[in-house]
Amino acid sequence: MTDKIDLRESLNILNSEATTPEEVFQSQTLRPVLKLQNELYLSLFTNYAARQNADFNSLSEGKKNIFIEQSLQKDSVLKNIFIGMTIGMFTLQELEVYHSDSKVFNKRIITMLIERLKSQIT
Repeated sequence: MTDKIDLRESLNILNSEATTPEEVFQSQTLRPVLKLQNELYLSLFTNYAARQNADFNSLSEGKKNIFIEQSLQKDSVLKNIFIGMTIGMFTLQELEVYHSDSKVFNKRIITMLIERLKSQIT
């Protein structure tokens, strides 16, 4: 049986002695999961944008960026769906790390997703 970690691409991000445990978790778990789930995030968000803002594709790049930021920061249902899609790809051990400071990790997940979506949708 394939392990969830086997599905992820190894990103080989170097950590220094000054790297915090949160940064290690971000590099070793969050980034690979976000990369693995990228197509799903894009599809979900483009569908959401079309339902919320019929003329989303005709917006300027700046307005699209603002829409992406505000949607992921203020729409708690959308935010929770994205966080859930990310957590669903964790192992039990990673979930334990996540539970140790879920508020910080949720903020990191949303921040990285905003940047990921902005770079690919605009």
